[in-house]
Amino acid sequence: MSAPSTLPSGQVRMNPPVFYFAAGFILLFGIVVIAFPKQAGAWLLEAQNWAANTVGWYYMLAMTLYLVFVVVTALSGYGKIKLGADHDEPEFSYLSWAGMLFAAGISITLFFFCVSEPLTHLAQPPQGTAGTPEAARQAMQILFLHWGLHGWGVFAFVGMALAYFAYRHNLPLALRSALYPLIGKRINGPIGYAVDGFGIIATVFGLGADMGFGVLHLNSGLDYLFGIAHTHWIQVGLITLMMGAAIIVAVSGVDKGVRVMSDINMLLACALLLFVLFAGPTQHLLNTLIQNIGDYLGALPMKSFDLYAYDKPSDWLGGWTVFYWAWWIAWSPFVGLFIARISRGRTIREFVFGVLLIPLGFTLAWMSIFGNSAIDQVLNHGMTALGMSAIDNPSMTLYLLLETYPWSKTVIAVTVFISFVFFVTSADSGTVVLSTLSAKGGNPDEDGPKWLRVFWGAMTALVTSALLFSGSIDALKSAVVLTSLPFSMILLLMMWGLHKAFYLESQKQIAQMHSLAPVSGSKRGGWRQRLSQAVHFPSRDEVYRFLETTVRPAIEEVTAVFVEKGLNVVAQPDPANDSVSLEIGHGEQHPFIYQVQMRGYFTPSFARGGMGSKQLNNRRYYRAEVHLSEGSQDYDLVGYTKEQIINDILDQYERHMQFLHLVR
Repeated sequence: MSAPSTLPSGQVRMNPPVFYFAAGFILLFGIVVIAFPKQAGAWLLEAQNWAANTVGWYYMLAMTLYLVFVVVTALSGYGKIKLGADHDEPEFSYLSWAGMLFAAGISITLFFFCVSEPLTHLAQPPQGTAGTPEAARQAMQILFLHWGLHGWGVFAFVGMALAYFAYRHNLPLALRSALYPLIGKRINGPIGYAVDGFGIIATVFGLGADMGFGVLHLNSGLDYLFGIAHTHWIQVGLITLMMGAAIIVAVSGVDKGVRVMSDINMLLACALLLFVLFAGPTQHLLNTLIQNIGDYLGALPMKSFDLYAYDKPSDWLGGWTVFYWAWWIAWSPFVGLFIARISRGRTIREFVFGVLLIPLGFTLAWMSIFGNSAIDQVLNHGMTALGMSAIDNPSMTLYLLLETYPWSKTVIAVTVFISFVFFVTSADSGTVVLSTLSAKGGNPDEDGPKWLRVFWGAMTALVTSALLFSGSIDALKSAVVLTSLPFSMILLLMMWGLHKAFYLESQKQIAQMHSLAPVSGSKRGGWRQRLSQAVHFPSRDEVYRFLETTVRPAIEEVTAVFVEKGLNVVAQPDPANDSVSLEIGHGEQHPFIYQVQMRGYFTPSFARGGMGSKQLNNRRYYRAEVHLSEGSQDYDLVGYTKEQIINDILDQYERHMQFLHLVR
């Protein structure tokens, strides 16, 4: 694959085709739903029923394919590939990385569904008799399915694709980059921009659903504590208030303070979980947790394909499992981008199993402890009102459960506070991700412009308010199912592209090992010159002069000879990226790319005049690194003669020809 022409450069800015496509669709949808709320609600419900009855099987199959793909990839030889150059090391320690993955697993929707969903399945099971121990066991099995490996599998897949192509192949940190092995440079055209646009649309509706459930949950908490009524206008006010707070955080640069509050919030959430565990039937909750895990893992293969095809037709599958699969897909660009940014330098195996298992442990423990506490109250303590609330008023159910515990008012107040902070931090992160997905230029780790964060925050609030007006929970579910459908197909194409990239990389490595090309000569001068070069940390000007006086003439000389041989050669000096490159086309086959790029690093503290010197605390040194189509080759040309550089180009070209022979 060739990447130099798509290397990020310049200031990060709006990507017009992506922005106008996604924004136009979302704005039109919001206006139509606000103008015709009742009709829109009916249309959405009918469309969801159609989707569940027509493509429910497809959602079940696609989600299972995403999970199988990431697990098989991690266990295969591809699992050793780094998400970055081979010499890249992880930015965060295992403990810090695990903590951030753990944080990614906590959302305000855990509060909404942890009690209401299992009680709903207990009262309205897809199979069997309602209100029995068998129904309770099935309810927890279904709950674990919806919040288990499948969801984190699609997150791991999108995060892996984003990180691999951005950090290993120097492509934009965008969804379209995963299609590069399939369509090449056309990712920077209508096809690629449509991919990013559909990703933004799915993310907005996924985030809107999260906000919708969150505002219903918060409204119920305020109603319980202060008697604030459930009305659409109250909910719109809450959405405006919290999204406004999130936008202020996103654009004002006070993220650090909010992050500290978020860390405290996670500690409070863990404290709430432990409180419910130890203030309730502790032994029973621990027993059910272990049994729930066993039931889930034992039934996972069967439940992954269970469409209840032999049962009486109903809308249960569309309202629950199909909705969840669509919701996870809609959230995958959001969470995938977050975990990609914190995972540079990790191997694919580390990445996949970390993403699958670290957040999963907390999520399933949360669901089991809260869910079984509620089921115990209904089955063993006669709290039928709690069970009925899951059907009639699901957003109030958690508070009714906490009412049975000691210090209930205080505990509920803390729960409302935790929910509020999670709402703001999720919305803040969501607006930043949406601005990044609709921008171009800059470095992979740069966020989108601030005005885009404001715009997407407003659009998400508009969509959420419109859906609540048109049908509350049912409308939220319907919109997610419909908007995720095209993006789920794009994910399948991304899977194909990622697999092809892994295959090509493996063949490239084989070609490197089997090449019979002669080894280039050593650097000029004797051993004293080599030692001086080894302990020298060149400045930017030194490396720039080296590129101009040695590397560029070497590439130009090789170019002239290749042109004489009748090959399609393009020399590409790129002052903006401080690089010089050579591209040789081979028709429909993969082109040969040889690029020498200047890269800066902080001078190590042990070096004379390095970071150990207070005066030169920020000094950087530079290298002239060789990049091929698969990324950096981890070696520096500074000190090579023109002849040695020519020999190196020929070495790499002969290896490339061996690679083309293997994949012909």
